[in-house]
Amino acid sequence: MTIVVGYSPSGQGRAALHAALRHAVRVGEDLVVASHLYNDPETGPAVASEQTVLADCRATGLDLPEITVRSCDTRDVGEFLLDLSAEIEATLVVIGLHRKSPIGKLNLGASARRVVLGASCPVLAVKDDPTAAADIRE
Repeated sequence: MTIVVGYSPSGQGRAALHAALRHAVRVGEDLVVASHLYNDPETGPAVASEQTVLADCRATGLDLPEITVRSCDTRDVGEFLLDLSAEIEATLVVIGLHRKSPIGKLNLGASARRVVLGASCPVLAVKDDPTAAADIRE
């Protein structure tokens, strides 16, 4: 049994990763981290490396489950998460969402909407963590 989590080094990526790790530890499942394309303000489009992902996992202080990092730098985030969750027959997909204004809460982002509506397993959507918004640099 495996949990898939969408990750980029941002507040919402870290919130999703931390929620997925807590759940994986609680239920005894492995974790596949889907490190996807994001826009780095200094270098432009980038994908977090396996070392960055694992450093963020270790920073939680949890007794970590088996973690696999899969990266994609060319595909739509939603499609990447859906394909990966179908490929490994995930039991749960975890995604992070941006905090939005009261009016903005009526509209999920396109990728989040695609995952929520298209996943064949439950989807956990968590709000970003503003205290973890600083980027982790290698």
